[in-house]
Amino acid sequence: MSYILTTQCADDVGLIAKITGLCHKNNLNITRNNEFVDKDAQRFFMRTELTGEPQSDFLEQLRSLLPQGAKLALHNDAKTKVVLLATKEAHCLGGMLLKQFEQTLNIEVLAVIANYADLEPLVKGFNVPFHVISHEGLTRSEHDKKVADLIASYNPDIIGLAKYMRILSPEFVGRFDGKIINIHHSFLPAFIGAKPYHQAFERGVKIIGATAHFVNNELDEGPIILQDVTHVTHANTAEMMAKIGKDVEKTVFCKALQLASEHKLFINGNKTVVFS
Repeated sequence: MSYILTTQCADDVGLIAKITGLCHKNNLNITRNNEFVDKDAQRFFMRTELTGEPQSDFLEQLRSLLPQGAKLALHNDAKTKVVLLATKEAHCLGGMLLKQFEQTLNIEVLAVIANYADLEPLVKGFNVPFHVISHEGLTRSEHDKKVADLIASYNPDIIGLAKYMRILSPEFVGRFDGKIINIHHSFLPAFIGAKPYHQAFERGVKIIGATAHFVNNELDEGPIILQDVTHVTHANTAEMMAKIGKDVEKTVFCKALQLASEHKLFINGNKTVVFS
């Protein structure tokens, strides 16, 4: 059996030896290992790929060896469960559904929830449940609660905002803290908020990009996971930039969810640790 052990805790002397020593004691073979120490925050992060069969109390054994408050998880090879939220744009959503169809990611899209019905034919074509929860006539909190309750019924590991053009309430974000991944059509922290390609056009930029980040209660300021860029010229209008940027957005969004499915992401304050 294959597993991935993720560890984060306060830094201390001998942590790698303690972890690998306990793996040896449990007859677990380490096939790959990555570690990182944030020297400023004095935090230790480690991702360990294992084969074998750990004892039922393996994590409890390990927790007793590590600094108090250590966050540990042992993941098997089950697919990461994802619920996607969308509005009207198809490229990021379609990219994820196609990758699931091709079985190129260790992800199962449980459902798609949207505030408009426009994308239903696309989603139904991949035999994925599609739900419409209209925001019309509801306050933001009321709409978010309906969406959050439906998400909770699926109990996903990750919630992906596939161009979901709604600002989430603090209650929603708090309910799924550390589980929400957004794609922003800009190279953050530049051009935060609405119409970033128009903002970029007005500044005469020569590169445009996309940013995947975890969601917190500050608009477009959550911990950044992944970014990429493409080149544009003075001849590109804002509308042309938006079309060019869609491919970058799709690639970055799908890659961020892939990293999450492979348990390579750690939130570290307002930053992330991302193992390759």
